[in-house]
Amino acid sequence: MDRSSETLDSIREINLSYLMLAQRMLREDKPVGMFRLGLSSELADLLSGLSLAQIVKLATSDQLLCLFRFDDHAMLSALTQTTRHADVAATHAAILLAGQPAVQFA
Repeated sequence: MDRSSETLDSIREINLSYLMLAQRMLREDKPVGMFRLGLSSELADLLSGLSLAQIVKLATSDQLLCLFRFDDHAMLSALTQTTRHADVAATHAAILLAGQPAVQFA
């Protein structure tokens, strides 16, 4: 198996894991799941309603379906810096994430 094929297999595994986790989070507690995933209500409804066959089909994409939400230095630093006050760092990161818009359909 060549590197390109291994990379595509890894992307598909990540996609499947992400979709299954997202669906579980949304079904258990939709508002919290939406916040943690950064999703709009419409997208959350769509994801939580997918059948297993639809999830598997969607996961086979060669593009990552999850989004790296830490797109600025302040957010990433808040999560990676060692601090004696870990609870404050987690709260700071949650505040920064709450300021980001939810992902919606274009």
